[in-house]
Amino acid sequence: MAEIELRAIEKRYGEVPVLKGVSLKIQDGEFLTLVGPSGCGKSTLLRIIAGLEDQDAGEVSVGGRTVDGARPKDRDVAMVFQSYALYPHLTVFDNIALPLRTRRLSFAQRLPLIGRLLPGRTGIEKTIRVEVEQAAAMLDVAHLLHRKPGQLSGGQRQRVALGRAMVRHPTVFLMDEPLSNLDAKLRVQMRAEITALHRRLGVTFVYVTHDQSEAMTMADRVAVVIGGELLQVGPPDELYRDPQDLRVAEMIGSPKINVVARGHWADDRPILSAALAPQTKHLAFRPEAAVLTTPTAGLPGGTVTDLENLGSDIFVHVALRDGSETVVIRTAPDEPRLSLGCAVGLKVDAARLMQFDEAGRRCGDIGRVAA
Repeated sequence: MAEIELRAIEKRYGEVPVLKGVSLKIQDGEFLTLVGPSGCGKSTLLRIIAGLEDQDAGEVSVGGRTVDGARPKDRDVAMVFQSYALYPHLTVFDNIALPLRTRRLSFAQRLPLIGRLLPGRTGIEKTIRVEVEQAAAMLDVAHLLHRKPGQLSGGQRQRVALGRAMVRHPTVFLMDEPLSNLDAKLRVQMRAEITALHRRLGVTFVYVTHDQSEAMTMADRVAVVIGGELLQVGPPDELYRDPQDLRVAEMIGSPKINVVARGHWADDRPILSAALAPQTKHLAFRPEAAVLTTPTAGLPGGTVTDLENLGSDIFVHVALRDGSETVVIRTAPDEPRLSLGCAVGLKVDAARLMQFDEAGRRCGDIGRVAA
């Protein structure tokens, strides 16, 4: 059982608050990602779970047991770092075997007589070799066991770091930006490998990233942390379709959600204006929630300023008529060709038009009103 529960976690560095009362329950066997911009507190939260830092207030439980004050090695967790943290003078085999040998050394130090007998009288080294070779085979680095980290690619080094965590047989894997040093193509490959590893091992994974694509494609649930606050937790599609805070809406999704002032859509359109909550200050919609039309009186519109052709989709950048805001609309390659500088109208699906108040809180649903 490796359920993790965080209760009202607070952390400050000097006078700067880093975590502000974060409470979160992570289910046994779940893959949860913590996503947010750099400096938002997500890595600090992970280090608190691991026991590498102490919180200033709040409680941490792992497997139903409060671990506040417990040493990292006593929490039954394993951490994989952004920097891989491999020893350059050791071979891949010895890097992966290190936790097993450290555990053996600790036992021998407590019982010196047995420690003297262990090398020649037990099968511990054989057991270590079996553990290392099994992990290496699972991670496709068995053919690299004799090499040193400097002879490996970035992806291979990351697999070795994962192997070193695996041989400890932890109930929780903690991963701090493990793919950020890899190129884009390798990141996609490693994302698939890590999610496959999670399915095979069946233990709890907590994964920190600033990349919303990683968060969305890998996790059972995503927790959005911004400015030290946990803003929303839920399945990826829920955060995409139903964000409860404008900062969550802007964090999740690529291209970024379109956000416009209420006046662009509602001031001269009484039916739509009447459907909005009185406190609405911002309207937001995803690039796929609108279609381009010929310029039409009574519809929002503007001028095409950029075209991003990705093959499967074309993203059209449209500067609104007064030039104060630009929105991005997704179109298909088989739709009529547009050119830079041409005038277009915008028709937004009102059922997918989100409302936010001045503080960025979600404040109502429009329903099916012509937009």
